Amino acid sequence: MDVTHLNGPTNGHLDGHLNGYTNGHPNGYTNARSNGYTNGHSNGYTNGHSNDYTNDQANGHGNGRADRVPSRDATSFRNPSLQVTEDHNIKMVDAPIQEPGKGEVTLQIKCSGICGSDMHLWKSGRIGSLEVKGDCILGHEAAGIVLKCGEGVTDLKPGDRVGVEPQVPCERCFLCREGRYNLCEDVEFSGIWPDAGTIQRYKVHPAKWLYKIPNHLSYSEGALLEPLSVILHGISGAGVRLGRPALICGAGPIGLVALAAARASGAHPLVITDIDPRRLEFAKDFVPRCETYQVSTKLSAEENARQIRKLYGDDEYSAPVSVIECTGVESSVCTAAFTVRRGGTVMVIGVGRPVMNNIPFMHLSLAEINLKFINRYRDTWPAAIQCLSGGILDLNKLVTHRFPLEEALDAFELCADVKSLSIKVHIVDDVDAVL
Repeated sequence: MDVTHLNGPTNGHLDGHLNGYTNGHPNGYTNARSNGYTNGHSNGYTNGHSNDYTNDQANGHGNGRADRVPSRDATSFRNPSLQVTEDHNIKMVDAPIQEPGKGEVTLQIKCSGICGSDMHLWKSGRIGSLEVKGDCILGHEAAGIVLKCGEGVTDLKPGDRVGVEPQVPCERCFLCREGRYNLCEDVEFSGIWPDAGTIQRYKVHPAKWLYKIPNHLSYSEGALLEPLSVILHGISGAGVRLGRPALICGAGPIGLVALAAARASGAHPLVITDIDPRRLEFAKDFVPRCETYQVSTKLSAEENARQIRKLYGDDEYSAPVSVIECTGVESSVCTAAFTVRRGGTVMVIGVGRPVMNNIPFMHLSLAEINLKFINRYRDTWPAAIQCLSGGILDLNKLVTHRFPLEEALDAFELCADVKSLSIKVHIVDDVDAVL
């Protein structure tokens, strides 16, 4: 599900994913760090707290919401949930606990990631045509444990650990019948009004769209299966191959996943771009064999493209055959178009403004450049699980902050604070829940 460009602090993504640039502020990390996370703290999370939480002062967030007096202590909720409202507010609410219907299970969501789209729904109240028209529980990057099975569920049982595919297509339309269920117009998607998302303790979800994860994978890794799925869907159509040059535009969360996946696919040389040097420094630490290029806002898209091409070689054949554009910024899409080899592919994962007026049409046409797009994913969770469980990819460094479920408001405020320099923030529920 593509999202409009967020000109704010997070520039996140929703499964089609915008991770864009952030007007000079990276969703990256700070200097003087010892392990590539925040402020040099050895646990890599916030202010050196050994329990990986924040205690109301996440990584320079100061008092954060320390002065906030909640209407009710969230720890007293049986089913704490974070909801967005139609008037652009977020709140902690004790949500109802539903019984699983036929083919459904009740999960305890053990970990849910915050996506830029969640922030956009909060701040803007919409993503393209998808509008917040009432209170809605946010979240769609999640993993959990099965607590209760409804009638007809035979493939899962209580105690199974699962990753959550958040889209539930109608399975009746021609797109579903063709296997392209990610394009279903009647899809129910977790965290998009009116469908409840994953930032809650208990969630009912169809068993068909849950995938068992092995015991050696953490719930945090289970939650990373969703952004990884976006990249698996995008990279397959981008022609990323062993020994072929590739370019990643944007070093936000989705761009970093794309970088790791391209490297695991054998792409070389491999370059990643961004406007912020600290993001690029993180990218270089994350995937040491990549090259980085800091985009200059003083240069045109074509001029930046010429500089990027120099990192590959001097002739046309040396230019990247595949470009994965992860920002949704119009100038970056144009730069990608001028950088890619003639006959190559630009795969746009980040989607920005509804209309872009300056795409170099004739250049794309004369060079037979494939300009392609994705919407969410399909049939990616099994492959994503294999990538993480088999050690093909290790995305754990991307998780820079963790908050307990009861402090989900603080987690969102951290993400909204450009000074926090977060990459991926996870909300975890360590309670041993029972029904």
